Amino acid sequence: MTTQTTASLYAAHIETLTARTAIALERGGFDHLVVPSGTLHYQLFDDRDYPYAVNPQFKAWVPLLANPGSWLVATPGARPKLVYLQPRDYWHVVPEAPSGDWVEHFDITVVRTPDEALQHLPRDATRCAILGEAQSALGRYGAFAPNNPQPVLDYLDYHRAYKTPYEVAMLREANRRAVRGHRAAERAFRAGASEFGIHLAYCQAVGQDANDLPYGSIVALNGHGAVLHYTERDRLPPKPVLSFLLDAGAGHAGYAADITRTHALDRESEFQAFIDAVDRAELAMCDQVRAGIDYRQLHLDAHLALSGVLKEFGVITCGAEEAVATGLSASFFPHGIGHGLGLQVHDVAGFAASDAGGSIGKPEGHPYLRLTRELAPGMVVTIEPGLYFGDMLLEDLKASDNARLVDWDRVAGFRPFGGVRIEDNVVCTDGEPVNLTREEFAALG
Repeated sequence: MTTQTTASLYAAHIETLTARTAIALERGGFDHLVVPSGTLHYQLFDDRDYPYAVNPQFKAWVPLLANPGSWLVATPGARPKLVYLQPRDYWHVVPEAPSGDWVEHFDITVVRTPDEALQHLPRDATRCAILGEAQSALGRYGAFAPNNPQPVLDYLDYHRAYKTPYEVAMLREANRRAVRGHRAAERAFRAGASEFGIHLAYCQAVGQDANDLPYGSIVALNGHGAVLHYTERDRLPPKPVLSFLLDAGAGHAGYAADITRTHALDRESEFQAFIDAVDRAELAMCDQVRAGIDYRQLHLDAHLALSGVLKEFGVITCGAEEAVATGLSASFFPHGIGHGLGLQVHDVAGFAASDAGGSIGKPEGHPYLRLTRELAPGMVVTIEPGLYFGDMLLEDLKASDNARLVDWDRVAGFRPFGGVRIEDNVVCTDGEPVNLTREEFAALG
């Protein structure tokens, strides 16, 4: 993408945010939107700060990810204002002056101390919708303490699900980075690296360290792949090495990629065939990311498809419909089919009934689904089916009435491999879905 194209997409993005903000402020009865970038958090009884995470409501406007103490002000009918903290600080690297195509869309004021921002914010804080965390308040009396008015948040968060073309372009770039990392991680796995070594290879290829990544990478060899959020990263590889599951993303301009792949060391093994079957099912699910589709139904259909895979490989002895009806499928597929993706990995308003509030419930018996809305053009979602042979889930299954529907010898054969998860990032359009992840894998070769 050329710089000019990016610039024009960003300009249109700001126009969209400006229009949304005007409606949100009218809903809440406010004159200004004020958004702090956030502040550093310090560890209890220590002088060390936690890794800084920028306020998502702030980075929606500006691609600034490491600028605590800054503020964004949007007032209908006026150019948005950026109050940019550039402290005099010989202990740390001082942020450079704002630069790039985006700066032409803002009135920018540079301040040297956090409290100096007070001079450049609206005079009457009571007329402001201030979105952020409590500790962003300024001065000894806590001026401009965030009030997070619900009508404003409801409107802005609901419409964040509909990505602008600029946002889709940024998500594509994040996918490009992450795919590069996944390729490097697979090479490290096949070369015999440990989980920790694979993690380092991934970070090197992506060009981001652990604190830059949008979430903690899941780097799992063998049975560790059955732990849904495994984050231990052993320093030595197991013997023998059988399988590898990597759930790892990357960031670009504040937007996140979230990709999972599973590999068998032996490409001719039955476990590789099992991976391939889940992969085929996942591709069919990605094709369902179309306007008007209820994401809840997509999740339920995924249970049927994955139960079919379990039946095909002899893990269960009943049909797919019975496996879903009895809850058996949830013993192997215990999480949701995916979630919204954007400025946050688990993007906001996944259950929102409308931009005025309310929520859409989850299907009964499926407590971990993170998105229940009807899909529409502009939405970007993850599709991440998985089948696992996890100890706790299997123990509960063995003690249940559904135990009779399982071939436990087949389970024992797959158990050392942990599990399979395949995850892509997919854009809903007016027509066929756009699979950002597969396109970037294909481009890389």
